[in-house]
Amino acid sequence: MPTRTLYIIRHAKAEEPSFAKKDFTRNLITKGKERAQRVALELAGKLRIDEQTLFISSTANRAVQTAYIFADALGYAHKSIQLESDIYEAHPHDILRVINAIPTHIETVLLFGHNPGLSDLVYYLTDRSVELKTSNVAVIELPANFDFAHLSANSSDLIKVIE
Repeated sequence: MPTRTLYIIRHAKAEEPSFAKKDFTRNLITKGKERAQRVALELAGKLRIDEQTLFISSTANRAVQTAYIFADALGYAHKSIQLESDIYEAHPHDILRVINAIPTHIETVLLFGHNPGLSDLVYYLTDRSVELKTSNVAVIELPANFDFAHLSANSSDLIKVIE
């Protein structure tokens, strides 16, 4: 069984929260789009996208917009992005349920969401504390012979964080 990799990606920099707009509908700002593009292009040089690759995104505007930027840079179809409302404002266990449901043929997952859930999830999975800033990518490798259904506490390795 091939080694599986999980890329946990915090959405890019978005509009400041305000009473005039719901948090869920906040959009990316220019600075956020530019940074996400830079990080996505860095990842493009190292990552092969194929039929064993899956993008999963929170349904919040800023997460979907970030997923689209990465999809464009990596050659992944927007329509193939799996949208999951359970990732928005989620506890790490809620996000893990989404990951555990990934089909066994998938080898590479790019998951787009929000803090604190994503940083807490990295800690839960790897026992390594990180604070993902906007557009940061935590690269997590699963043990040999593991698929995403087996992912659980302290079961994988944090390879690096791309900033």
